Amino acid sequence: MENQRGKGLSFARRIYWPRIIGLSIGGISVLAAIYPLAPPDWVWALLLFNGLIWPHLAYQLSTRSGFPYRAERRNLLYDSLLGGFWAATMQFNPLPAVTILSMMCMNNVAAGGLRLFIRGGLAQCAGILLSWALFGAAFSTQISPLQIYACLPMLTLYPLAVGMVCYRLAIKLSEHKRALSALSRTDSLTGLLNHGSWKDLLHIKFHKCQQQQMEASIALIDIDHFKAINDTYGHIVGDTVLRHLSNELRRNLRHDDLAGRYGGDEFCVILPRMSRQQALDVMERLRQVFNQYQHPEVQELKVSLSIGLAAFDSSFPDPASWLDAADKALYLAKNNGRNRTASNDSEAHFSHAQMA
Repeated sequence: MENQRGKGLSFARRIYWPRIIGLSIGGISVLAAIYPLAPPDWVWALLLFNGLIWPHLAYQLSTRSGFPYRAERRNLLYDSLLGGFWAATMQFNPLPAVTILSMMCMNNVAAGGLRLFIRGGLAQCAGILLSWALFGAAFSTQISPLQIYACLPMLTLYPLAVGMVCYRLAIKLSEHKRALSALSRTDSLTGLLNHGSWKDLLHIKFHKCQQQQMEASIALIDIDHFKAINDTYGHIVGDTVLRHLSNELRRNLRHDDLAGRYGGDEFCVILPRMSRQQALDVMERLRQVFNQYQHPEVQELKVSLSIGLAAFDSSFPDPASWLDAADKALYLAKNNGRNRTASNDSEAHFSHAQMA
């Protein structure tokens, strides 16, 4: 309900300025067309109200409504009703009548598509019938130079105003699309890449390493005894530990390294253009920094990492085999006491491991 109201308010704000511009300069076209007809005074008062007061009143009616979107669509029908009324009152003087009615139709299509276009057309017909009931049906084909000049602002400024609204809407939609794309690729808790996005990038990096003979390493990182942390201190503390690790990954990695949450308490990192030894140094530094973490409310909490590292090897047939090598190195680190970094080299040794 609140979300719908927010969308309705945004809709009303988008229409507000185009309505001010359209009705004020449209009023000039109507004035030039009906002036020779000498209408009664109340018609001039209605024109003044429609051109200068109604845009602000319509905005207030929609923004104060419990359903702003519905109220604003109703206001657009009032616009169309009055547009039909003015077209008939000016005796369908060709240029100003076509200008007013076509701009109203353009506005309805832009705001509500075919459905609002049809409903707006019916409202215009109702306005025409109202005018004919008051003044009788009449048609005029005489167009004076004054009427031509009076229509020029409507033909130029109003499409410009609508175009600016459409442009801003397109920019906003593009921003929303980028935001949704980022959300679909990131883990909501840590802000890192999610499982699927990280694996997609792993495929890209793997093929790039194959084609360019480029060095690279991947690492799988596991928080030791994370289930026990959740069971003992609660999931809120556990989530804090996960976020802390994600922050340390951002601080200790380069801007083009790719870190993600692989699942649960397991994280993953792609380190392009980095040899095995360089990657071991980076991961060992991360492990040591993480060991120093102290939870502000749980002083007795101790945390550590087990890390499995695999350097790219041209003998890997596919990305899955590269990932499997890192997974085996991770299990090697965990099976040999945890809180250490293991690599997948031929000797399967521990690099900079803290031998407990």
